[in-house]
Amino acid sequence: MRLIKDKILSKLMLVLTVASVSLLLVIGIGLYYKSIPLLQKLSWGELITSSVWKPLKGLFGFYPFIMGTLWVTGIAIIIALPLSLFTSLYIVEYAPARVKKLLTPFVNLLSGIPPVIFGVWGVLFIIPLIQKFIAPHFVEFSTGYSVLAGGIVLAVMIFPLIVSILSEVLRTIPQELKDASLSLGATKWETIKKIVLRKALPGIVAATVLAISRAFGETIAVLMVCGNNAVVPHSVFDTGYPLPALIANNYGDMMSIPLYDSALMFAALLLFIIILLFNIISRVILTRLENRLAA
Repeated sequence: MRLIKDKILSKLMLVLTVASVSLLLVIGIGLYYKSIPLLQKLSWGELITSSVWKPLKGLFGFYPFIMGTLWVTGIAIIIALPLSLFTSLYIVEYAPARVKKLLTPFVNLLSGIPPVIFGVWGVLFIIPLIQKFIAPHFVEFSTGYSVLAGGIVLAVMIFPLIVSILSEVLRTIPQELKDASLSLGATKWETIKKIVLRKALPGIVAATVLAISRAFGETIAVLMVCGNNAVVPHSVFDTGYPLPALIANNYGDMMSIPLYDSALMFAALLLFIIILLFNIISRVILTRLENRLAA
């Protein structure tokens, strides 16, 4: 009887696992099906490479939205990753026990703040900061609403996620390795640089991948600070219009325009494909990195 129950539970878990993985395929097929009306009129190449966005004339160029997404996400990772890494190193390697107990809840608290609060914070503080103090040193005029503002807000949002993952990764480094390095005369920083960071590199890459995946899909906060202008950004002070903001801003409001519904579904499909491709490429790089470190 116990063997029968064990087999039933095993099969049940297999079914649930397959169903969970199949959800990815179902979402992709559903988005593609909804995008077919637009794809019947315009080719993939025209949609992805065109910069003209005039829905009333049946022109749907997604290139500005793709670039806006990449600009905001890239800026967020450039800001968040070093800050998160040094924070994690301090919490795990340097901070006294009392400071660790104080810092960890604050970092976790950041991850529980609603995105709209980050958006309001960006509008009230980041945008004036860029407009009055940062942009005048580089450009003649900026409203502050820019991909830089979106990147900063997004960096703060993904900061607790990266710190939490990196802290757990750093705690898995065997203490024996660190003790051996220190016993050979290496300083604390040399041990971290030569031993801890090298051993933790696959985990750092994995944390970065998860953070970028999260950043790609963030909507409300980015929508509030990017300017939402359908043009290709050429500098960090230019406005941007990421794909998630396009979908959130327009879905349900302009459905009377022919093909608009299909265009927004195609935007969702593009975002889905970008995240999927990025994760696949990152997984290949991570596997090669792990094999190289193991060798």
